[in-house]
Amino acid sequence: MREVRVFAPATVANVAVGFDILGFAINRPGDEIVARLNPSFSGVRITAITGTGDKQLPLEVEKNTAGVAAKRLLHHLGVPETGVELEIHKKMPFGSGLGSSAASAAGAAVAVNELLGSPLTREALLYFTVQGEEVADGSFHADNVAPCLVGGITLIRSNDSLDVHHLPVPNGLHVAVVHPEIEILTRDARAVLSDQVPLVVAIRQMGSLASFITALYTNDISLLGRSLHDHMVEPQRKQLITGFDDVKAAALDRGALGCSISGAGPSMFALCDSGYLAQAVGQGMQAAFTKHGVESQLYVSPINLRGVEVLSVTE
Repeated sequence: MREVRVFAPATVANVAVGFDILGFAINRPGDEIVARLNPSFSGVRITAITGTGDKQLPLEVEKNTAGVAAKRLLHHLGVPETGVELEIHKKMPFGSGLGSSAASAAGAAVAVNELLGSPLTREALLYFTVQGEEVADGSFHADNVAPCLVGGITLIRSNDSLDVHHLPVPNGLHVAVVHPEIEILTRDARAVLSDQVPLVVAIRQMGSLASFITALYTNDISLLGRSLHDHMVEPQRKQLITGFDDVKAAALDRGALGCSISGAGPSMFALCDSGYLAQAVGQGMQAAFTKHGVESQLYVSPINLRGVEVLSVTE
C-alpha cells in the first residue's frame, strides 16, 4: 500500500494586528499525518489518533479536521471511492492557540494529494483545509491553515474568496512562543469578543496593520516593533490568560519587538530580531508565568518558510 508521511507545523495567527487575516508558521511543534491507500474499502477512514489531545479528538471523519479535508479533496478530484487511511499523530498541545486543528487539516490535504500523485498545488489545497478547520471552530478563516500549508507570513485579503498573499520576512526575525498549561478553545475565545468596535479603535488597528506590512516590505525592524500593538482583540482576550500583563512586560523588558496572544490563546508570542534574543525573551516569559503558578513550554524558531513537509513516500 502506497504511504505518505508529512509534518505540519504549528502557526501563530492574528499576529496582534491582523485578526483572522495574518499568520506565520514556526518550526515546531507540529503534527505528523500518515496517509495510505487501501483498496479494501471506499472513502476515508481515520485508523489512529495518538499524542496530545488524542482522547478528545473524534475518529469520525465528518467531525475531524483532517478527515473533512481529505474527504473533500477526494470528492473534488472525482475519486471519492478511493480508499484512504489516515493516522494523526498529535505533537502539539490541544487548545493551545498554535493552530493544532489547522495542522491536522493541512497535513491531511498535503498527504492525500501526494498519495494521488500531487494533482493540485499547495495553494489549490487551501480551500479543503479551510473546510476542515471550520469543523473545529465553526468559522471559515485561513489565518492558520494558509501559513501551515505554504510557510512564511501570509496575509488573507479575503477569507470568503481565500485571496491569500505571501509577505516578506525580515532578515533575522525570530519568535519565542510560550504555551502555558491553560486550555482555551477557539470557540470560547471568540465568545468573549464584542461585535462592536469603536471608530477610534478601528483607526488605531488599521494604522498598526498598515505599518506592520510596510515594515515587512522595507525590512524596517524598528517600525515593526512600533506596529505590534493590538488595540482591538488583545484587551478583550487577555483576561483568559493568567499573568498576561506580567508575561508581556517581561518580553518587552528583555527587548522583544512586540508580544501578544497567539491565535485564540493561551499561547503568547514575542517577535525578536535574533534567535539569541528570542531565547532570552522566551525564558523571561516563562519565569513570569511561573510566578503566577503556571507551568509552560517554550518554542524558539525563525519564521518557517517551508510549511507542510513531506517526510517520506513508500510504495
